[in-house]
Amino acid sequence: MSKQILMLVGDYAEDYETMVPFQFLNGLGYTVHAVCPDKQAGDYIATAIHDFEGEQTYSEKRGHNFTLNYDFDKVNPDDYIGLVIPGGRAPEYLRLNERVIAIVRDFDSDEKPIAAVCHGAQLLAAAGVLRGKTCSAYPACAPDVRAAGGEYADIDVTEAVTDGHLITAPAWPAHPAWLAQFIAALGAKVHI
Repeated sequence: MSKQILMLVGDYAEDYETMVPFQFLNGLGYTVHAVCPDKQAGDYIATAIHDFEGEQTYSEKRGHNFTLNYDFDKVNPDDYIGLVIPGGRAPEYLRLNERVIAIVRDFDSDEKPIAAVCHGAQLLAAAGVLRGKTCSAYPACAPDVRAAGGEYADIDVTEAVTDGHLITAPAWPAHPAWLAQFIAALGAKVHI
């Protein structure tokens, strides 16, 4: 059984929602292939740091450079056991890429675990995989979830929700719950 996970990222993906799952899953022994359309292994994406500082929406600052470790053009969904979709601004334009949409649909049709956080729901909505599903996301994405036929889960920012093979959360403060639910969906057991 493969221990490879695919992560779809793009410029201005949220920093924590990219870096933390990538490092966490690698630390558990998974091989995570971080890819971006039109980029290859060794290229990087610019990330954005989104924070909650008291205004009506999150603030955004330039984050780190995140180095990709696999070529997008080499991706074969059959080689992976799960998919991670970070939030940030990247999903709003990644959803315009037909190959990205096809990849998301492949994971969904095979019922492989898909973990999406924050604005990652925009990719799920564009791929048409939310009909009849409960999905959390950043609250500004609630209309996208509902328009795609999903039920928006209005949960605390530290919570996550699993509906079948779909694991979603509103933002990076939910990492402990979101990642725990994702690895459980992958069949992993952590013993302390």
